[in-house]
Amino acid sequence: MNRKANVAIASDPQPGTLFEAAADLLRSNIAHGKLASGVVLQESALSERMSMSRATVKRALQLLAEEGVIRTFSGRGYIVKGTNDTPRRLDLRTLDLNLEGLDGTVGKPNWLRIQDTIKSELSRCLIFGRYRVVESLVAQEFDVSRTVVRDVLSRLQERGLVQKSTSSRWVVEPLTAQRIKDKFELRMVLEVAALYTSKADAEALAALAREIRALPLQSPVKPEAWFDLDQRFFELAILSTPNEDLARFVSANHSALRALQTVLFSIGLPPDTQSLRELCLVIDLLQAGTTTAAAGMLSTHLENALNRTIAQLKIVSVINVPDDLAPYLVPA
Repeated sequence: MNRKANVAIASDPQPGTLFEAAADLLRSNIAHGKLASGVVLQESALSERMSMSRATVKRALQLLAEEGVIRTFSGRGYIVKGTNDTPRRLDLRTLDLNLEGLDGTVGKPNWLRIQDTIKSELSRCLIFGRYRVVESLVAQEFDVSRTVVRDVLSRLQERGLVQKSTSSRWVVEPLTAQRIKDKFELRMVLEVAALYTSKADAEALAALAREIRALPLQSPVKPEAWFDLDQRFFELAILSTPNEDLARFVSANHSALRALQTVLFSIGLPPDTQSLRELCLVIDLLQAGTTTAAAGMLSTHLENALNRTIAQLKIVSVINVPDDLAPYLVPA
């Protein structure tokens, strides 16, 4: 399985680089006659029509010129090669181009376009050791500036997926058994405190409990369904605390463990239905108005979750490091 295929486990697949996606789109429109021979292609007009930066369009045009699909001419820009090389200037901003080849990332800020993919790649490292994230290689991989890369990594630092070393290098620290224990201890403190002050929607919690109890006992839960149910409980019962600072710390601590769970599921370990049924018991106690008992059950659930996670980590400790990690991740 190649690296791109593994990324797709946790997020939607992305084009290799945005300028390659732009070149593919222009190449297709030329092949289908939407951009006929002789049509003048200018960066500014195409960037507006395709909702891309001029720098991206420029690189796409350079690539097509190298392939011989278009060529430079005495005027400004490029013209489409073909039977009639007489320059024709059309309003490219209003031209009927086929834009179906572009995915949903086009038009989004660069940091948002690449963040999920980088997050997925960093998550894959969590059980395989310590890795350095090389800014310049990230920028090269995604055809963005290092400023954009720093922006993305800073956002992922807030989620606990990457840290700055003493030498100011970006590092992904492995989630060892001890670090997992530390994070679960924090969960037991922070999430229980948040539960005491939460303003949960009682009807939404009841509906969630019914949905969990309706799961077939003998059939495994799909990872997507498990994450959805677990996250809904987390948002309803924990993040509904009015203490915004507490909610922020809870989310940051929770994020790295969620990333680890994504990796464990991706290598074939099944979701645990029992953990979801434990959440039902917490909900039952909240609905009964016994918050202290609900907090006790949440602590029990988190202790059980810790033990299950440590057991899973022992299973994957014998797995070899994948040979298709992102090229910008270097063993540290």
